[in-house]
Amino acid sequence: MQARRTSKKRSAIYEALCNTTAHPSAEQIYTQLKPEIPDLSLGTVYRNLNVLMQDGLIITVGNVNGEERYDANTSDHSHFVCTKCGRVDDVFLDLSIDKRYPDVEELTGGKVKGHSLSYFGLCKKCCE
Repeated sequence: MQARRTSKKRSAIYEALCNTTAHPSAEQIYTQLKPEIPDLSLGTVYRNLNVLMQDGLIITVGNVNGEERYDANTSDHSHFVCTKCGRVDDVFLDLSIDKRYPDVEELTGGKVKGHSLSYFGLCKKCCE
């Protein structure tokens, strides 16, 4: 398989994700980078996010308040999603879910490649 050519825009998008724990949407990344990269389009951001996901460099947190959110931290961790304000926090707990992969494979006849786990509720600020 031929390696992908690295582009300045893709690098900037990846860098923006690596420098935050806010789990931004494509629109938020676009708004952040547009002043630095005037010819950047929202479509370019979406395309490059898809490439970064295909290459395993980022993950999706899922749809939060109508927007897909992204994370450059691909280590094994979960997320806490505030259902009121949309804040997404990383949760690092050893749940050893990967030890259940053989059970899931036996039940489904498939091959597990990974998993995701999100908790939903109100963040500390929204509880006040």
